[in-house]
Amino acid sequence: MEDDFDIPTAGKLNEIDGEDPIGDEMDVPEGGAGGKVGEEKEIGKNGLKKKILNEGAGWDTPINGDEVEVHYVGSLLDGTRFDSSLDRELPFKFKLGLGHVIQGWDDGIKTMKKGEKSLFTIPPTLAYGESGSPPTIPPNATLQFEIELLSWTKVKDISKDGGILKTIVTEGQNWQTPKDPDEVLVKYEVRLEDGSLVSKSEEVEFTVKDGCFCPALSKAVKTMKKGEKAVFIVKPQYGFGENGWDPSGGDECVVPPNTTIQITVELVSWKIVSEVTTDKKVLKKILKEGEGYDRPNDGAIVQVKLVGKLEDGTVFVNKGHNETPFEFKIDEEQVIDGIDRSVKTMKKGEVAVLTIHPEYGFGSIESHQESAIIPANSNVYYDIELISFEKEKDTWELSTQEKIETSGRKKEEGNTLFKRQKYERASKRYEKALSFVEYDSTFNDDEKQESKILKISCNLNNAACKLKLKDYKQTVKLCTKVLDADSKNVKALYRRAQAYIQLVDLDLAEMDIRKALEIDPKNRDVKLEYKLLKEKVKEYNKKDAQFYGNIFRKMNKLEHLQSSTGARKQERVPMTIDSNA
Repeated sequence: MEDDFDIPTAGKLNEIDGEDPIGDEMDVPEGGAGGKVGEEKEIGKNGLKKKILNEGAGWDTPINGDEVEVHYVGSLLDGTRFDSSLDRELPFKFKLGLGHVIQGWDDGIKTMKKGEKSLFTIPPTLAYGESGSPPTIPPNATLQFEIELLSWTKVKDISKDGGILKTIVTEGQNWQTPKDPDEVLVKYEVRLEDGSLVSKSEEVEFTVKDGCFCPALSKAVKTMKKGEKAVFIVKPQYGFGENGWDPSGGDECVVPPNTTIQITVELVSWKIVSEVTTDKKVLKKILKEGEGYDRPNDGAIVQVKLVGKLEDGTVFVNKGHNETPFEFKIDEEQVIDGIDRSVKTMKKGEVAVLTIHPEYGFGSIESHQESAIIPANSNVYYDIELISFEKEKDTWELSTQEKIETSGRKKEEGNTLFKRQKYERASKRYEKALSFVEYDSTFNDDEKQESKILKISCNLNNAACKLKLKDYKQTVKLCTKVLDADSKNVKALYRRAQAYIQLVDLDLAEMDIRKALEIDPKNRDVKLEYKLLKEKVKEYNKKDAQFYGNIFRKMNKLEHLQSSTGARKQERVPMTIDSNA
């Protein structure tokens, strides 16, 4: 065949409709990619046949959108050769599944492995049909192609709509990819489809969610690994859209409206920025990864180096940079809450920058520090390195007696915090105390009795914290746990009644108060709560009476209106309630 037969297209048989065929899933025709060497097997239900001549390597096969490289020889059934890439000594490249070749090629090649050579027998409906390809291919011709799949380049549709197509040039390291809060360092080059340079940057750093240059760049880097280099074909909706781009001078060229561009990106490195708190008010940017997987826990003793700064760069504290690192115990309020929380996420040797909102820093009051005054409501920033740490022992590391002793100590710490009105921290301390004795199957009888007393005490005290924090449902749960263990516990009945009153479960509140008074008739606190309950009941009864009274008045007015109109028919008036009722 003539030398210009280098793309075996099938005309209208392979035109693409409005949907982009590129996807992550391999669309292999029914019949699969399997088969033994020398055995002919039908692929799909349209008459395509495949005989493997040489087995390929591995299990992977190309998918729609991948750029494949093949050698081929095309013949008619009588053996007449009409084309061969071998004769030209040049492999043929095309993108699979886009209708660039006849349907038989698209369907057949996606069943092949790298290095595989197969003979495909392609019926006219999957080739050139009734028209043929004069003068070498007659109408309704069945064709045979001996195809060797040399390699392919993965092309991925990262936008899922064909708007950004990615081809990896150089594989990256590891498996991690940047996320929205992270800061990335990239090199990029942007060109038009004709090769004209649009923009080039040797190295630029930006936050992923904020983006750089055009919307596609932010989406692109989120798919990349460290050290990876890739080419992205970017449609106008992810580039410069209907407006295009004009750099206004310099060596960079204009991007016309509605123009597809090509961006080559290398992800040099990135700094992971994690949200330490769910409200995003404490952020940690890792400058240097730490060792291993272990991290400090509550109660751990840590050694750090840290420098605290204001937004303008003013240093207000510098600790641990002499011979001795700065040491503190986590969850003991020896540092601000933001540092406590952040250090628990760090590994030994990790270096990071912390951004801390005033809620987790120095709050709404001016604070005098080592080297400067921190104004009220100021964000603060810390350069911090975790030198080493000694974790507080976990439950499973303690003997039964040590568990009881540790539980008692944590409970006392909770009591101290409660007295200082640190209710949330006290609640957590009681929960921690409980964790050491909650499962007592290995305890002896005396230890079980001690653990029972601790459980009751911790749950009762935690219920008091939850009342202060207005978490009334949790108060009910904690008091119920106590009453399950000690049904005559007056404090549990009293606190559960308080929670029921706030939840407007007045009947349940009265039951608890009556039972508490049966057990301890002279208890002054319970009597006062009973008085409060009666007032609440009276208040709600008054509101109910007012509510229903308004309804009855409305109904009386309606009846009076109906009687005054005599026999005149009227549409039924819907009942309304006064908004002040």
